[in-house]
Amino acid sequence: MNRKEFLNKIGLGAAFALTATCLHSCDKESTTPSGPVDFTINLNDTVNAALANNGGYVIQNSVVIARTNTGAYAAATVICSHEGQQQVTYRGSVNQWYCTAHGATFDINGVGQNANGSKGLTIYKTQLSGTNLRIYS
Repeated sequence: MNRKEFLNKIGLGAAFALTATCLHSCDKESTTPSGPVDFTINLNDTVNAALANNGGYVIQNSVVIARTNTGAYAAATVICSHEGQQQVTYRGSVNQWYCTAHGATFDINGVGQNANGSKGLTIYKTQLSGTNLRIYS
């Protein structure tokens, strides 16, 4: 049985019901973080060693935490606004957020820089106190 025969057999309503959930997966609602963010990391912990150098980043609690080229700290959601893939990283060489799934790029403030990044990216605030870095909404 080919696709046309299959769709004729199950009817248009059933075909729509089967595809509706697939179409919803690209909806912006499914790509936003589930709630407020507020946590603190210790920069001396070995899991955060990459943050000792400009251009380094770590991922914790679905947040990408980066040390920019200027030595400032920045944080963004790991969830890409393009298709909800949890693959956002930081590119220190060009000071931008990057989704490895489809190549969406965002500036450090979360503004999309290409078609896949056009919806922007959720950015969080950071506050440094000694060796503790707070990341919050």
